[in-house]
Amino acid sequence: MDTDSSDLFGPLLDKPVAAVVPVLVPLPVPGPYSYAVPEGLTVVPGSVVQVPVGPRQMIGVVWDGADDSTLDPKKLRPITLAFDCPPLSKEMRDFVDWVSAYTLSPPGFVARMAIRAPAALDPEPMVEGLRFIGGEPSRLTPARTRVLDLAKEQEAPWTRSGLAHAAGVSLSVVDGLIKQGVFDTIFLPPPPVVARPDPEYTAPRIEGPQKGAAEEIVASVSAGGFAASLIDGVTGSGKTEVYFEAIAQALRQDKQVLILLPEIALTSSFLDRFEQRFGAKPAEWHSDLSPRIREKVWRGVVTGEVRVVAGARSALFLPFEDLGLIVIDEEHDPAYKQEDRVFYNARDMAVVRARIGDFPIVLVSATPSVESQVNGLSGRYTTVHLPTRFGDAALPDLHLVDMRRHPPERGGFLSPILLRGMKKALERGEQSLLFLNRRGYAPLTLCRVCGHRFQCPQCSSWLVEHRFRNQIQCHQCGYHEHTPEACPECGTFDHLVACGPGVERIAEEVEKHFPEARTIVMSSDLLGGVKRLRMELDAIAKGDVDIVIGTQLVAKGHNFPLMTLVGIVDADLGLSNGDPRAAERTFQLLSQVTGRAGRTGLKSHGLIQTFQPQHPVMQAIVSGDAGAFYEREIAEREKAILPPFGRLASLIVSADTRADAETHARGLRAAAPRVTGISVLGPAEAPLALVRGRHRFRLLVHGRRNSDMQAFLKAMMSAGPKVRGTVQIQLDIDPQSFL
Repeated sequence: MDTDSSDLFGPLLDKPVAAVVPVLVPLPVPGPYSYAVPEGLTVVPGSVVQVPVGPRQMIGVVWDGADDSTLDPKKLRPITLAFDCPPLSKEMRDFVDWVSAYTLSPPGFVARMAIRAPAALDPEPMVEGLRFIGGEPSRLTPARTRVLDLAKEQEAPWTRSGLAHAAGVSLSVVDGLIKQGVFDTIFLPPPPVVARPDPEYTAPRIEGPQKGAAEEIVASVSAGGFAASLIDGVTGSGKTEVYFEAIAQALRQDKQVLILLPEIALTSSFLDRFEQRFGAKPAEWHSDLSPRIREKVWRGVVTGEVRVVAGARSALFLPFEDLGLIVIDEEHDPAYKQEDRVFYNARDMAVVRARIGDFPIVLVSATPSVESQVNGLSGRYTTVHLPTRFGDAALPDLHLVDMRRHPPERGGFLSPILLRGMKKALERGEQSLLFLNRRGYAPLTLCRVCGHRFQCPQCSSWLVEHRFRNQIQCHQCGYHEHTPEACPECGTFDHLVACGPGVERIAEEVEKHFPEARTIVMSSDLLGGVKRLRMELDAIAKGDVDIVIGTQLVAKGHNFPLMTLVGIVDADLGLSNGDPRAAERTFQLLSQVTGRAGRTGLKSHGLIQTFQPQHPVMQAIVSGDAGAFYEREIAEREKAILPPFGRLASLIVSADTRADAETHARGLRAAAPRVTGISVLGPAEAPLALVRGRHRFRLLVHGRRNSDMQAFLKAMMSAGPKVRGTVQIQLDIDPQSFL
């Protein structure tokens, strides 16, 4: 930039410009590099710049820190370019530093998440427009008359294509008028990516308990400053409308708002509801957006033009100009955990960002996480309860189906009780939902003759049959092959058998029992991607489908007006692993799925197939006594010193050979400092011991709540063996997955 940034973007100068500045680059290094500032170039902390790193040019950020007066600027490589965009704020830089220190990730990797739209760093080019200057063309036609009438009626400048579209004429008609001198060419700013939302566009649709809850949340936003609120409401209780009022209040205060959603790419219904309330949709931010839209959203956020963003977890690192409220919908959802390069939980980091920025945050869920429940009970969060559904809608009647007493017919997986319920729903013209959190046709294929099991050649996992695609596939690395006709071990034809059900197999069983029903399978691995899934969700909402068979995609807050029966095919599935959160996850998932029924007031039912009807999770769901479940789960966590009463960190050591991975893991264990209150478990082979051809060993570090886990891990890594050869270490603070 040729001029002072404070002149362009307000008083953003944190300290005087120096001849040498630290620049954070997206490399796995512990801190910034020093660069010289060329004469005539002005940068401040937060300026986005381009710098040489070895033979490459990389985008970096001028960072905070004292200038090193011992460095000679003439001996340093200079900054190549300073981009014409507002600097990252001090608040954002502090947030990046905090996330880096907490997750033990290189700060450059964290900062990179804030500048992931490089094409947006320069301003968008101006758009060519037209201004009516009067006069008449030499020849008037009906088409030209329509254009002129419109231009005289609305004197504001037009784009060439916009004027042609509004007048219902071809571009050649407008071009002819330009040649006749009727219009003058001017340049206009590019159109905004979304319109500005209006907090007064429509009156809120809230009543009874929702009104009181909204008033409480709005008061928190009005007061300003950091405050964390938890909206704990049953499915269909109007939680969205309540936090819409908090958003409206933040907009009245001219603040920007971030709404985090676990599956924003699928929730087109949420975007429609937002538009009905505020007159415009929020800007979206997720991986399925085109690069062009992502650039426009990023630029609009950093300049303040975009006021509300609804996004996936990565939206948390957008550099807002003046963020004043964060809403985390479905705050319990595991999708908020990122497990790639920088491992972080967006829910927890969002609370940190709100605290650093000193503004309120609202967490929302029908089944809050144990961590949020404990924060509510301890007073760190203000809990707002919504115990009843909005309007006259009632919660579904839930019943356990004991599969030992009511088994399915031979070769099937649906009990007679569930099939009768589906038949009655069909006769009433209502919808049924069958939930099974297992993709594909069957999780295992084996040979009846020799017992050969089809395993991934690169992973320690079975190949899952996908009959719709005629493939067997690994869900860890993506390896796939055509479903064989003969056993590769013994060569026998027609003796391969599918073991266990996936959603495709359940669809086959449904087709057998209800051949006339309109059936649809919802699964993330089906062809067509997000666009197809959105269309299918719309079809379900409109009643164009009778029976839905789906994975956890169907549990993401969708509203299906005609859905009156929900059947859980295998409720025990999530309980059959060593995850300490297994009971909590199962309770949340099954509660969310059964909550899809009866949201518009129709009498509804939930049938839960289980071989463990006495399990506390099953009893909590069917009784509706969520409080008793959380009380028991919290007590067990506290007794075992598990989160949130203790701390966990996971280290996965992987290498091309088993010996290298095990040797390095044992070396790390031996280097662990002896600290009271922190222990190291392992190393042991990870449950998925082989992934993508790499052997994996796991160390689990367990400490008390006040333990300095980061210092312990730093000391262990520093004293441990140096990473050599193909060895890699994956470090995860507060792990959610134990595979």
